Amino acid sequence: MLIDTYGRQATDLRVSLTDRCNLRCTYCMPEEGLQWLGKNDLLTDDEIVRLITIAATSLGVEEVRFTGGEPLLRPGLVGIVERVAALAPRPQMSLTTNGIGLKRSAAALKTAGLDRVNVSLDTLRPDVFKTLTRRDRHKDVIEGLHAARQASLTPVKVNSVLMPGLNDDEAPDLLAWAVEHDYELRFIEQMPLDAQHGWKREGMITAGDILTSLRTRFELTEEGAERRGSAPAERWLVDGGPHVVGVIASVTRPFCAACDRTRLTADGQIRTCLFAREETDLRAALRADAPDEEIARLWREAMWGKKAGAGLDAPTFVQPDRPMSAIGG
Repeated sequence: MLIDTYGRQATDLRVSLTDRCNLRCTYCMPEEGLQWLGKNDLLTDDEIVRLITIAATSLGVEEVRFTGGEPLLRPGLVGIVERVAALAPRPQMSLTTNGIGLKRSAAALKTAGLDRVNVSLDTLRPDVFKTLTRRDRHKDVIEGLHAARQASLTPVKVNSVLMPGLNDDEAPDLLAWAVEHDYELRFIEQMPLDAQHGWKREGMITAGDILTSLRTRFELTEEGAERRGSAPAERWLVDGGPHVVGVIASVTRPFCAACDRTRLTADGQIRTCLFAREETDLRAALRADAPDEEIARLWREAMWGKKAGAGLDAPTFVQPDRPMSAIGG
C-alpha cells in the first residue's frame, strides 16, 4: 500500500501522458515559449502500463485518471486503456480532457475499457472561450461532450474555472445547461498553476462566490461529508435532485487531510502533491532494469514522505516549479 506518515492511503493514481496541449488556457500556461519534453524523456506506452500494473496489483491503487497536458494527443492512448482494463484487479479508469478530440475517440475509448471522462469547459460563450483558451475551438468541445455521453462514458463531468471579468457571471447558466444535457458540473477555484506566476489570491472567484451566484436561480441542498468521502468536490443536490453540482474549493477550503492521490508525471516522476517540489524518479529505475519490487519500494518511500498539505489558504504559497502541463491535473 501507499501510506504516508499522516495515515492517508493513496488509492487514486493520476497519470500524465504528455506535457503538450492544443489549448493555451490563460490560467494554465503562457501562449508560447514553453519547452516541451523530448520524446526520449517521455515514458513509453510499455513503461506507463508497467507502472500502472505495479500500482494496481502491488500498491493498492484502485482508480487511474489519465491526464496531460491533453491526454488525447497521446498516440497510444487507446492501447494503454485496453491493456490496463485487462489487469486483475482492474482499476477504474477515467480521463481528464479539454474535449477537442473526444468526438472522434470517445467510442474507441469506451470499447477499450475507459469508464468515464471529465471535460474542461469554462464558458458557454464562444468569444469568451477564445479569450480564455487563445483558440477558437468551442464547438469542438461541445461536440466532444455529446460524443462522450453517446458513448456512455458516464457520468460525464464538466470542470469549470471562473475568472474575474471574463466568465464570473456564468455559474447559473452553466448549471442550467449541465442539467439540461445531463452532465455533472463541477466548479474549481482557480489555483496558482500558471507558468507565468500571475495568480493573485485577491479577487479570485471563491467557492462562496460561486454558491451565492448559483442560489440566485437554484435551490441547493448539501450532500454532506459522509457522501463526499475523500473526493475533492463538495456536492449539492440541485432543486432537490437528482442532478448535482460540485465545488472544488482547493484554495479556500483545502482537502489535503483526506487526499488519496499519487501522481505520475509524463517523464516518469512521482509527485505526492500537485504543489510538491520534490520528485522521485521511477523512469531511471525502469530503464536500469530494476525489478517491480524495487520500483514499488521507491514509490512507497516517496509516499511516506508526503507533506501534510499544500497550504494554499496561507498568505504565501509555493507554486509548482514547472508548468501544470508537465505535471498533470
